[in-house]
Amino acid sequence: MNGGDQAADFVYLMAVLVLVISALMVRRIPIGRGLAMFAGWVLIFLAAFVAFTLKDDFVALGKRVVEETRSGGTVVVADGKELRIKQSIDGHFWVDASLNGEKVRFLIDSGATTTSISAETARRAGIEAPSSFPVLVRTANGTVRVSRGRAERLKVGTIERRNLGVHVSEAFGDMNVLGMNFLSSLSGWSVEGKWLVLKP
Repeated sequence: MNGGDQAADFVYLMAVLVLVISALMVRRIPIGRGLAMFAGWVLIFLAAFVAFTLKDDFVALGKRVVEETRSGGTVVVADGKELRIKQSIDGHFWVDASLNGEKVRFLIDSGATTTSISAETARRAGIEAPSSFPVLVRTANGTVRVSRGRAERLKVGTIERRNLGVHVSEAFGDMNVLGMNFLSSLSGWSVEGKWLVLKP
């Protein structure tokens, strides 16, 4: 907002304030009550003036917050080799990967032994996981029954793995976890500040 617009807004607000004062005087309101009402209106108009003056800054701040929120899962290819994944605002590392050609959002969890996907994700990706021989696994939410299957192709950025073992369960809800069986297939991985670095 330029200086001319700010000056015009200020003149407009002052004019409205003068009208309010005039109205209070005409109604012959007691001085104490009138001063309190006047102070209240002054605060309201000051707040409005500040909002008008800084609205561009507020909009920019809002956009930045949204971008920070959405930035989790952003994959940046560095030096044509390693991948860098920015930490999400929730403190975790999320990534949008391709599972058998289907876009799937994963939480990267070094505490999970095996990559785990929801039953719905398995259906979308065409992964068969027979339920006739379930196994029990421990998760952060307790012990759950899972079926074992294999992902024909899992791709994170430029890193691709084939025939990767996965656990499938309805108990995972809509959560998909990229576990150590993927991370251990890399030549290396580390956390550097707010970035997770994956080395093919």
